[in-house]
Amino acid sequence: MSEDIIIGVDLAKNVFQLHGAQRNGQVLFRKKLSRAQFRTFCEKHPRCLVAMEACSTSHYWARELQGMGHEIRLIPPLYVKPFVKRNKNDAADAEAITEAALRPSMSYVVPKSADQQASTMMMRTRDQLLEQRTATVNALRGHLAEFGIIAPVGIKNVSKLRSILADAEDIPVLVTEMANLHFDRIDRLSCDIEALTAKIKDHCCESDTAKRLRSMPGIGPIAAIVIEAFAPDMAHFEKGRDFAAWLGLVPKQHSSGGKTRLGQTSKMGQRDIRRVLITGAMSRIAGYARQNSRAEPWLQDKLDRKPKMIAAIALANKMARQIWAMITKEEKYQPRKIVA
Repeated sequence: MSEDIIIGVDLAKNVFQLHGAQRNGQVLFRKKLSRAQFRTFCEKHPRCLVAMEACSTSHYWARELQGMGHEIRLIPPLYVKPFVKRNKNDAADAEAITEAALRPSMSYVVPKSADQQASTMMMRTRDQLLEQRTATVNALRGHLAEFGIIAPVGIKNVSKLRSILADAEDIPVLVTEMANLHFDRIDRLSCDIEALTAKIKDHCCESDTAKRLRSMPGIGPIAAIVIEAFAPDMAHFEKGRDFAAWLGLVPKQHSSGGKTRLGQTSKMGQRDIRRVLITGAMSRIAGYARQNSRAEPWLQDKLDRKPKMIAAIALANKMARQIWAMITKEEKYQPRKIVA
């Protein structure tokens, strides 16, 4: 009988709102529990279906509740929002999660393992350090430009700013002190980024999936680990096109009346993988330009007719489909031979 019960949980840091209902929609209970009470309640409750929004801490609780024997469903918040009635509060959110879980055609998020979340933390930390270093360099360039000290854009030109400042005359001592604070911070961030990058490369050498992904042109160690960390089990996708659509590498649709209208790229998907695939596609296109050679026929046709970014997105879509095939079939990248 308990397996016919669905419990919608509105997650929080300390206060959890629960909405229990039968599969026919009949409400059984509404509870507000503390963190400790929520864990005790789930441990004592018979096996049932627990639905949560795929938000912060949801993957942790999914693993915990699965260990208690419960069936877990994580629902994207965007799909829960239409079921919220009038005013928004914790009780209404928990009820909306239950209503969404009752829909037979609802799409769900695959819970991540602890190791997978550790990898995502490593990649996100590296991205954060890169953003902080870029912000610090831009702030330093802006401050020194007020005193006539300029240098070309780029992290490699920070040393030029340092040498120009050292040789400059009539610069207040306070400016030199503040600039040195920026230089020291940039150096510390650069060391941390290099250490993380080395750790990512070591992890890439140990992972069979990452080695397989690196056999594709445009996929390096960073991109391989990003795909491995953020992508769910490829068995959940029926075909490669589903994986490309999950990444947001497909156009938006504004179709009506039997007439198909396609717009710009939807971007409604996993941004980290989408970013590295587009970056890899642009690097492949740039490689053809450096070598002064023509790309494969279908890509060259797009480069001749469309802007470079549109061609790169099309190539990224194809790379996503190939990645799905490589992982599901456990094969390395096999370039298609062009028949003259």
